[in-house]
Amino acid sequence: MRKIVLGLEEVKAKIIKLKGTSVEMNINRGRKKIDTINGVIKDVYPSVFTVSVESERQNIQTFSYFDVLCGNVIIL
Repeated sequence: MRKIVLGLEEVKAKIIKLKGTSVEMNINRGRKKIDTINGVIKDVYPSVFTVSVESERQNIQTFSYFDVLCGNVIIL
């Protein structure tokens, strides 16, 4: 059966609703490398969104909505 997925506009709307909240994300970095990060969705832009990662070093990572749409980034 075909998996029902969200469209790009639905992904954007979901991330806009999560702005400012703490999220856990699984990120597929390729070659069987999957990272799990905890952070806060900091800013939302037309093409990308930024996540402030909660770690000993406060850093910011940027992801595109297409990463979420393709499954490379999964927001738990």
